[in-house]
Amino acid sequence: MLRLALLCGGALALAAASASAQELRLGYMSTTSGPQAIIGAHQVNGWKLGLEHQGWMKDGDKLGGVTTKIFYGDDQSKPEVGLAEAQKMVGNHKVHIIAGNIWSHVLMTVQQYAIDNKVGVLSTNAGASPMAGAKCSPYFISTSWNNDQTPEAMGQVMTEEKFRSIWLMAPNYQAGKDMLAGFQRFYKGTGKIIDTTLYKVNEADFQADISKIRAAKPDALFIFAPGGMGVAFMRQWAASGAGKEVRLYTVFTVDYLTLGPIGEAALGSYHTNYWNPEDPNPANQKFFKAYVAKFGHRPSHFAAQSYDAPALIAAGLKAVNGKTEDVLALMKAMRKAKYPSIRGDYQYNVNGIPIQNFYLREVVKGGDGKPMIKTVRTVFTNHKDAYWQQCPADKRV
Repeated sequence: MLRLALLCGGALALAAASASAQELRLGYMSTTSGPQAIIGAHQVNGWKLGLEHQGWMKDGDKLGGVTTKIFYGDDQSKPEVGLAEAQKMVGNHKVHIIAGNIWSHVLMTVQQYAIDNKVGVLSTNAGASPMAGAKCSPYFISTSWNNDQTPEAMGQVMTEEKFRSIWLMAPNYQAGKDMLAGFQRFYKGTGKIIDTTLYKVNEADFQADISKIRAAKPDALFIFAPGGMGVAFMRQWAASGAGKEVRLYTVFTVDYLTLGPIGEAALGSYHTNYWNPEDPNPANQKFFKAYVAKFGHRPSHFAAQSYDAPALIAAGLKAVNGKTEDVLALMKAMRKAKYPSIRGDYQYNVNGIPIQNFYLREVVKGGDGKPMIKTVRTVFTNHKDAYWQQCPADKRV
């Protein structure tokens, strides 16, 4: 009898030890080298600040009440490198979730590998259209957007402007094509789209393209040029004087990541974005002030959406009582969890893409004489992506 009692007691102790030994292992993938590392820096800044505000500072600290370890990878904005980093995270480190990911063409490769291995994917930037539609998965969630949504808002804005002619530009990869598709989905103006330029990723010399545009004399130009590409374009655009003849509208080209290097060349330009830095909601203001205090510059939306990720993960962990062994249950819980987001309260669509507002913003001179971004108005309220209905019924959450 004594032996039975000891055995039972040992079994209970083992079960208790197992329960208390729950651990979350996260991979965070970004671009921290190469010409687009500027975006990666903001992403990692926002992510680490979000972790800090959730009480996590180092491996072994708790996130959402669960002991957490984090492993970092640099995808160099190359799909093959991103895949190798994902294989290392899954194979060597046994991660439950891979977060981060800046580039759509990289994320599509990483996502497929992760899902095949029943690992969750949390995008803090990339939003390739196939992942919102036919290739959607309950293992996927985003704190950003579907690629098409921000340019859809710009398509609406430029429709209302009643331009007679427009020129379009974007880099030649998945996100660039999505941006153009989104713009044209909502551009219903009577103006003619004169031409479309698909330039190479990481292009730094836009002078020939600008010359073609000036010769064609459109009323307006719409361009998507993220990171260093946007800095190069905006400087060359201003130097050419083309802005005196052609109105400039952008997405993911001018923001608080690129505004410093671009400087006054950005004044008078317009762009759309899901994030309103002036939003008075407490989570947004806490983030903005803490980011400036910690890093010495204003945060971009890249940092803002990355900041949200740790809070979302923590809320999901609490919803599943800290159990990490069932990754699918955790990913589903994150779709339903409420947490303090920089964008205020919002819901997730059935494909893991946020349903959220989109704003028109303008670059103006601030009180100190330096360029700043001012929110002009709300273009869309609770805007759903264009692909959710293509998400198969058995993949919806």
